[in-house]
Amino acid sequence: MIAHAQSRIRLPSNGAAAARRRRLPFSAWHLLLAPLALLFAAPLIWLTLSSVMTDAEINKFPPTLWPSGVHLDGYRFVLSNAKFPTWFVNSLIVSGTAVVSNLAFGTLGGYAFARMRFIGSRTMLVMMLATLVVPFQLTMIPTFIVMKWLGLIDTLGALIVPALVTPFAVFLMRQFFLSLPRELEEAAWIDGCSTLRVLWQIVLPLSRPALSTVAVLTFLTTWNDLTWPLIAINHDSTYTLQLGMTTFHGQHQTHWSAVMAGNVITVAPVLLAFLGAQKAFIESIAGSGLKG
Repeated sequence: MIAHAQSRIRLPSNGAAAARRRRLPFSAWHLLLAPLALLFAAPLIWLTLSSVMTDAEINKFPPTLWPSGVHLDGYRFVLSNAKFPTWFVNSLIVSGTAVVSNLAFGTLGGYAFARMRFIGSRTMLVMMLATLVVPFQLTMIPTFIVMKWLGLIDTLGALIVPALVTPFAVFLMRQFFLSLPRELEEAAWIDGCSTLRVLWQIVLPLSRPALSTVAVLTFLTTWNDLTWPLIAINHDSTYTLQLGMTTFHGQHQTHWSAVMAGNVITVAPVLLAFLGAQKAFIESIAGSGLKG
């Protein structure tokens, strides 16, 4: 009876599956994901197209969907601005320093919380994570007072010091370290390696996905920050790129093609950084969020 029942059940053969693959050479999910990806990419596409339009085409109603030609007046205006290269360099200095410091301090703090047990370690971890839910609006005045007391207002130091280390970097590195097997470190300790040497030679080479994620997220956050530079910076020679872009908005007239071109140049490093670390970013999120 069982054999008879099994003979009546027809499982799909490999030939049928191959035939379906020939009819649809990609996953069926792509039929849903491709339009969604295009929808999310629409603002970036519109920004790029608008950067090569004239001001008249941008202000036209109904909106012009396609430029009449490639007009580079906006890019010429932006690149001929004497302050723009300075703003770009300032943003690179602030973002680069924040990335390096978060990688260093986040790694040390995350490894300490993941592998070392000391009095108050759990309490310190909870208190550190509690700061993630505190909105910036509650801390910006105390931060401003501290920066003024240190004499850093209206300098790049006022932007760098508050971003030297973030609780998220420490937490993400801790979660990734928890996912690594202890046996690798214990073997190195038996061979006489110190804790820092184990971290440098054993753990860090395995932590490239998490390090890439911390670097990308720190770069995105610092590069795109406008609120804190708007408070801490007054002189245009120390503007960041985001803050300098606000000067392109005139009181009576705005050069919209220049605004669009400047935004394209501003977005390009962020987009390249994310695309370059996309694989490592996905690996880190998949491997670091599973253990508590």
